[in-house]
Amino acid sequence: MEIIAKGVFSGIVLALLIGPVFFTLLQTSIERGFSSGVFVAIGISLSDSLYILISYLGLAQFMEADNFRHYMAYGGGIILLLFGLYYLFVKSRKLARYDPQNIGNASGLRLAAKGFIINGLSPMVLFFWLATVSVATTQLGYSSSRQVLIFFASIVTTVFTTDVMKAKLADKLRGLITPKAIRRLNIVLGVIMVIFAGKLILFPDYE
Repeated sequence: MEIIAKGVFSGIVLALLIGPVFFTLLQTSIERGFSSGVFVAIGISLSDSLYILISYLGLAQFMEADNFRHYMAYGGGIILLLFGLYYLFVKSRKLARYDPQNIGNASGLRLAAKGFIINGLSPMVLFFWLATVSVATTQLGYSSSRQVLIFFASIVTTVFTTDVMKAKLADKLRGLITPKAIRRLNIVLGVIMVIFAGKLILFPDYE
């Protein structure tokens, strides 16, 4: 229970962080509804799980190499910049005449991929999990694979649960959202992505 409690606490802290993933989840849930937001949350959790697995399998030394960190920061920054520009100059214009009934369908796989990609683009996500794995296996003393599995399963489950709650809350607000508000939300999302992209490209060593 102590391991689970620490995992839940860590998950809550992680869930409270606000960044591109947070606004992507809200934007998708408001635009497409609760179930679409859940698929995005699944993609986010899959991305986190993959990074945990990579970190735990002992690839930390390779991942922490300066050149790798720089290339990952630049690559993630460029892709995130493209996403941001899309939301600023394409998506916001498409939704200038927003009508929930006219939103095109998107498959669950596509939405999950959206959450997976947006969450996985930032090197900070990988570095966060590298640090968390290090803390779990050293400071917290979780030496057995069972302890580590329980700890990280608790974190991922907590994050997924809070993401589903965010999606549900955003879905409840759909009836109150005006076309202008949707357009502004897409602009905000685009600006945030551009800012994070600039941070990654200009300051690849910053954590």
